[in-house]
Amino acid sequence: MLGAADRARGIREPVRMSPSRSTTARRGRLGPGELAEAVVLADVSLALTVLGQVVPLGSALLIAAVVPLAVVAARHRLRAVITGTIAASAVGFLVIGSAAFTSMGACAALGALVGAADRRNWTRRRTMVVGLAVLWPATAVLVDLILLAFANLRRLTLDQVRNGWRGFFHVLRNLGLVRVARPGEHLLTWIVREWWLSVPITLFVLLWFGIWLAIGLSTPALRRVRGAFGAAVVEDEPPDTAEASTEPEPVPVALRDVRYRYPNAHTDALAGITLEVQPAELVAIVGSNGSGKSTLARLLAGRRAPSSGDLIRPGAVGLGREGGTAIVSQRPEAQVLGVRVRDDVVWGMPEPARVDVDAFLERVGLREFADRETSTLSGGELQRLAIAAALARAPKLLISDESTAMVDATGRAQLVTLFDDLAHRDRLALVHVTHRAAEAAVADRTITLAGGRIVDVPARLRSEDRITTSEHRDAVHIGGPLITLEGVGHVYSRKTPWSNRALSDVDLTIREGEAIVVVGHNGSGKSTLAWILSGLLTPSEGSARLDGKPIFDQVGRVGLSFQHARLQLLRPTVLDEVRSAGGVGDAEAHVALKAVGLDPFRFASRRVDELSGGQMRRVVIAGVLASQPRAIVLDEPFAGLDADGRAELDALLTDLRRRGELTLVIVSHDRDLPEGLVDRIVELEAGRIMRDEPLEDARPGPHS
Repeated sequence: MLGAADRARGIREPVRMSPSRSTTARRGRLGPGELAEAVVLADVSLALTVLGQVVPLGSALLIAAVVPLAVVAARHRLRAVITGTIAASAVGFLVIGSAAFTSMGACAALGALVGAADRRNWTRRRTMVVGLAVLWPATAVLVDLILLAFANLRRLTLDQVRNGWRGFFHVLRNLGLVRVARPGEHLLTWIVREWWLSVPITLFVLLWFGIWLAIGLSTPALRRVRGAFGAAVVEDEPPDTAEASTEPEPVPVALRDVRYRYPNAHTDALAGITLEVQPAELVAIVGSNGSGKSTLARLLAGRRAPSSGDLIRPGAVGLGREGGTAIVSQRPEAQVLGVRVRDDVVWGMPEPARVDVDAFLERVGLREFADRETSTLSGGELQRLAIAAALARAPKLLISDESTAMVDATGRAQLVTLFDDLAHRDRLALVHVTHRAAEAAVADRTITLAGGRIVDVPARLRSEDRITTSEHRDAVHIGGPLITLEGVGHVYSRKTPWSNRALSDVDLTIREGEAIVVVGHNGSGKSTLAWILSGLLTPSEGSARLDGKPIFDQVGRVGLSFQHARLQLLRPTVLDEVRSAGGVGDAEAHVALKAVGLDPFRFASRRVDELSGGQMRRVVIAGVLASQPRAIVLDEPFAGLDADGRAELDALLTDLRRRGELTLVIVSHDRDLPEGLVDRIVELEAGRIMRDEPLEDARPGPHS
């Protein structure tokens, strides 16, 4: 029951979120991760199935096609296997006809059995007994009924069996093995005559062998997957089915002594959280990387249920529903689904025609982008589009999880003003997770997290891995020209109706040992320039050269760090990642980790998912350094880092330049870079260089 204080604040009789369920007992719709992994791995099975149909002696590939679906079954629910199989079978039907359905169905059945058995730690014997008990009776009855109903198919099948084995027995007679051939011919006659009985017996033998072989082939792969990723994907929980039929009423919301711990974690991500969020209130949540801000946002959005404590609200959270809760995450590319900007705003809405799309785009500064393809938008523009789509659902609770991280200074100011307007004019409850003090300053209330707990004052956590440098920055020797761009331009989707020019007539020279920063508004062409500088994109016009040779012929000689460090980390552990990215052995990987301030004895075996955002960036840089590049391009390296993280990365880059005379290109929408880090500023506007000049404050000076 609620107390008088709760009722006075407008919190009616509560709808309580129960403690989080195990991911192995999930219900409801498939999550994005489940769906994507199921479809991709099912397509791998389909590719093996198609090869098995067309290449000589391809039956071995048909058994191998079970392995990807076994991985899906080991990590996800049965419906993920079914969904992936249906999607792949539909594509396979266009290639090999109806054989795709039978082959993929068989692979799915065996894969589901083996994967489920692996997840439950069954022995091989138990897996085979259960498999035969479940699959054999149903398969035998189904095949017998099909052969009984379709007489022509039955005659064709039996004729194929008869002719094939007669040829084999004829060969045996020619070899003088009459005593072997004669009983075989008698057995063949019985098999054809009593097909209704011989077919189930044959299927039993084939299933027994198929299950035995599928277990043998899948077990090593499942062991590697389990070691790398764990038994199952941990995803945000979907709303309960009962809640989906309830009218959304997400605010006011109250948390009472809430604790949350992720599955398989040893410590709480949140502990002792008590707070309230009221309508018409703008609440800022701040804290260092890893302090629990995003976890708290997920709880408020209903994407997680607390491990203990109470989360109380008047009705359903209504995530994604009109009048419910909307969340805008740090990665807008995962939220933007429409082909055109206009389409994405109303994607999935039941009555899109009644939505004033232009008005919502106007509020986020994208009115003129309405008919653009979403694939042509920059990261900041995608972020603003995700906010417009959230607003189109008229939410009562809007949660912004670092939604300004990839937006330029002008765009940030617009969004912060918009958030204030939404809270106080539109009467929304708005929770904004941010690292920036200026953004938190406009909020009605600021909640500061440290170590998963609410603290009274903003706490700057001391990083255990801080890089120490001297008080004064040493001068770096600047050599001759290293990278030269002459007349560089680039057009995406060239010679199509959707062509979009990103760069025009770019002339740029970067000298050896020099550090430059490329700035510009979202959509100015910064990321396109970064990809051309790293050799991963060939310009449509002009030339891009490294040491006088085309950069795209020297991929890897210029290292690239992506905007989102996590997307670049492909191996399970730190040491594996650095070795793989650098193409080196353990010794070289250890040297690279030391160079970025990570003790290899502490971090080499650490899982990537256990790292903070700043540590992930350093692991990426270590992998790049291990390959011994001539230069490094960092795309938005300071985005999403707190003050301590920015200071650490600044110290690291400065130290690397001082010790290795490293050529550095920083691509950023943020002009407020640490003093003395770079030598020149290059400003892009609409794909053209508008400014290229030295930075006066880049000369060696006191380290701030």
